[in-house]
Amino acid sequence: MSDITLTHRTQPGWRRLIAPLLSPWSLGALVIAAIVVLPILSVVWIALTPGENIWPHLISTTLPRYLKNTAVLMLSVGILAGLVGTGAAWLVSRYRFPLSGWLEWLLLLPLAIPAYVGAYALVDLFEYAGPVQTWLRHVMGWTTSRDYWFPPIRSMGSAIFVLTAALYPYVYLLARAAFREQSAAAEEVARSLGAGPWGRFVRVGLPLARPAIAAGMAIVMMETVNDFGAVDYFAVQTLTTGIFSVWLEAGNAAGAAQIASVVLVLVILLVGLEKSSRRRIRFFNLSTRHRAVERVALHGPAGWAATLLCLVPFVVGFVLPAGVILYHALNNADRWADPALLRALFNTLTVGGMAAVVTVLAGVFMVYGVRLSGHRLPRLLLPLTTIGYAAPGAVLGVGLLIPLAALDHRIADTVEAVTGIDVGLLLTGSATALVLAYTVRFFAIAQGAADAAMGRVSPSLPMAARSLGRSQGQVLGQVYYPLIRGSVASALLLVFVDCVKELPATLLLRPFNYNTLATRVHDQASLENLGDAAPAAILVILVGLAAVGLLARTNR
Repeated sequence: MSDITLTHRTQPGWRRLIAPLLSPWSLGALVIAAIVVLPILSVVWIALTPGENIWPHLISTTLPRYLKNTAVLMLSVGILAGLVGTGAAWLVSRYRFPLSGWLEWLLLLPLAIPAYVGAYALVDLFEYAGPVQTWLRHVMGWTTSRDYWFPPIRSMGSAIFVLTAALYPYVYLLARAAFREQSAAAEEVARSLGAGPWGRFVRVGLPLARPAIAAGMAIVMMETVNDFGAVDYFAVQTLTTGIFSVWLEAGNAAGAAQIASVVLVLVILLVGLEKSSRRRIRFFNLSTRHRAVERVALHGPAGWAATLLCLVPFVVGFVLPAGVILYHALNNADRWADPALLRALFNTLTVGGMAAVVTVLAGVFMVYGVRLSGHRLPRLLLPLTTIGYAAPGAVLGVGLLIPLAALDHRIADTVEAVTGIDVGLLLTGSATALVLAYTVRFFAIAQGAADAAMGRVSPSLPMAARSLGRSQGQVLGQVYYPLIRGSVASALLLVFVDCVKELPATLLLRPFNYNTLATRVHDQASLENLGDAAPAAILVILVGLAAVGLLARTNR
């Protein structure tokens, strides 16, 4: 007895610590986490170990301009989106007015319009040869641009306008949920103390919803930093456009990585703000008689004023860009049969579908592996895998393409040395790099959906299945999957939609002469050929509408 006890006590501690990590599920979870985090680490490594130190050159020339423009754009869009989203959320959650039931959901539709599509539509509508200025010249009798003044379209102001119109629904969605969860008791107490509508908003509603609003604004600012298509079209030089310029035009990968590292610092600060805000979101209903706030009916001019205020962001963010693109798509009906469009559609469905399946399977596998492991290391790595969603696509492109290209050449050289056959570039010369980039970029969606869905499954169910002799894989397939398949299907759709809309990573990582719908829209619009870009843009919008519909359904 004493020998057995002694053997147990003298068993090496490292073996007991590492044993939970040696199961296939735990090892698989660690491998997936490493793949997701690798591009970020790659960017940092390349930035810290460049072949030549170009930091002094960047700091003395372009970096201050890139940083200033990014900061101005990010803060301006964040503040304006916060004002628009919060105001609209307050109106639809506290008042009843004409069309309020419809507007509550219509205000989400700008999410279906990528910012770069909105930029193309705005320029087409308001440029010198566009319908607005043409009509003004006709009505006023002006003949040239010297006869009148019109705001410059390709400018920082236009970029702020378009990005605000496209991104305010992030703030609106979180603010509306926060306002709806507030208790009627606080409103009634404020009203009894003589607070009017404005006072109740400033002193009661806004402070309680402030964490949700701050989280929404942080998401908006991260999306602003990520944007490439809109700012490039408006000729606004930001850190993201700087990555493209330094790498593709100057041919300096290390410089691009160093600019990408600056973007990462901004993103980490914004992620910290967003996480901090979410941690402070707490709603305590101390009474069992909790009542939701009853919406007040607005009649007459007040009601129509509220309708107008909510209609403006919907019209500007969805109706105008969708209307302009639809006009061009209908006027160029023959372009729908263009073989290049059909190839772009096929490529988009193939790569987006593969990436969605791989991402969701990897997310489910990792979450399940972490739950089985019970070890601290996989649990600590789980939150780190969400950084890819915050990192701009251009940053991920830098972090993936450089190491993948090196690996690709080594594989090709090895195969040629052994077999004498030149297989070419297997990873960067095909859509494999795109699938990997999409998986890293949108892994947080799949991981979050799987984690939330599995968290709702009672632990007694898998324990009962294990006691009946089911393996861990059978428990996942026979117990968890039937209960989480709705969340899995939703995650598949959301990841696919984001893959369809993704532009910066696709531009950097696509093989030669390989277009998706997003890159076809960008390429054609950059050539001022909106007629050819419109059909692809319509398809992107339709896919986005599917995601907005799902979002509206899950947030009823």
